[in-house]
Amino acid sequence: MSSSPVFDKSGVTAKIIEQTETLANNMYGRDPMSVPLDEIDVSQPALFHTSTMWGFFDRLRKEDPVHYCKDSINGPFWSVTKFKDIMTVEADHATYSSDKRITIFNQSEALQSTTSFIAMDEPEHGNQRRTVQGVVAPTNLALMEPIIRERMEGILDALPIGETFNWVERVSIELTTQMLATLFDFPFEERHKLTYWSDVATSRPGIDDIVESEEEQFRILSEECLPAFTKLWNERVNAPPSNDLISMLAHGEATRNLQPMEFLGNLMLLIVGGNDTTRNSLSGGVHTLNQNPEEYQKLRDNLDLIPKMVPEIIRWQTPLTHMARTALKDTTLAGKQIKKGELVVMWYVSGNRDEDSIDNPYDFIIDRARPREHLSFGFGIHRCMGNRLAEMQLRIAWEEIMKRFRFVEVVGEPVRSHSTFVNGFADLPVQVHPW
Repeated sequence: MSSSPVFDKSGVTAKIIEQTETLANNMYGRDPMSVPLDEIDVSQPALFHTSTMWGFFDRLRKEDPVHYCKDSINGPFWSVTKFKDIMTVEADHATYSSDKRITIFNQSEALQSTTSFIAMDEPEHGNQRRTVQGVVAPTNLALMEPIIRERMEGILDALPIGETFNWVERVSIELTTQMLATLFDFPFEERHKLTYWSDVATSRPGIDDIVESEEEQFRILSEECLPAFTKLWNERVNAPPSNDLISMLAHGEATRNLQPMEFLGNLMLLIVGGNDTTRNSLSGGVHTLNQNPEEYQKLRDNLDLIPKMVPEIIRWQTPLTHMARTALKDTTLAGKQIKKGELVVMWYVSGNRDEDSIDNPYDFIIDRARPREHLSFGFGIHRCMGNRLAEMQLRIAWEEIMKRFRFVEVVGEPVRSHSTFVNGFADLPVQVHPW
């Protein structure tokens, strides 16, 4: 069931594999069934960079769905791997806290001074989230639809016919970056800074090719990103409220007095959240349709399937691999005793392949009966605020793609993104073939 490894051209994956091989309990390259159950560590980056994590998750779901890893590069943690158990943790915010740590991966010291509402519990979380939620209200989405369509038309019409190009850069990044600039009312001619800052925030200093150190990471975000948005904040706070995210934060009762590092943390949440789901699902959809030609033909034969195909792409791709919580008290989950203070990791990437909750989860089916039954947006009070916007962008994108191109053909080896938290692509070489 696991796909073949995908190696990136920059040597980043080679570095990560080399780093992993120094671990006493290295998982990379091993048969999941040969590893003692109590030694399995599904957090090792090499598994995700090479797409070889699937067999380990399959085994955990069958044999130990709430699994304790006592020794990992990220410290001890519980893995929750089944769909319904993940929903239980998501729904019980009185037992499982989002405060501070929301991923398995140790946050760099450079970013530990920032905070955002996704890393808060109630009531602070709800108060701050409600401040900006209006940006994706149904009335606003209706206003955005023609803007998204016009921009997608321009992006697609500019693509070179008969030439190989990077779909991620020319289409996925460009669409999401333009949308982010609109949501923030950020200077449109400087919009690519938003993608860069998102990549900086999710990078692994010294591993990928984005930043060399935690100090550089923090410098870019605090001395480039923060001042640019502080300037916009100062302009908006002295103007009448409007429907962009900065104005909402500046005028919101729960956010108008944010300290600089709180402001930066919320900016990173909104930039990364607004960037990665759509960007990687749009690239992932092209890649997956190429791997499933019968489904691609089904789409060509019936474009009315696009609204169902979009959530299936999001399930299949699972743009964020996981989220983490901290137990606020001793508790029991699926018969396992979890102690107060222990880290509990919800592996969305595993829950979205749970055969007990999703029919034929390893099949990509664009006319799936209940395509929205997936965990890619999370669940409960922390469910992704922009889920409907992401779906709308992808729907419009595929409507416009299919108007123009019979086949977006992957013509080379894809390069996976450097982040182990964000599941996506850095390079997807394609050629487009008109009808």
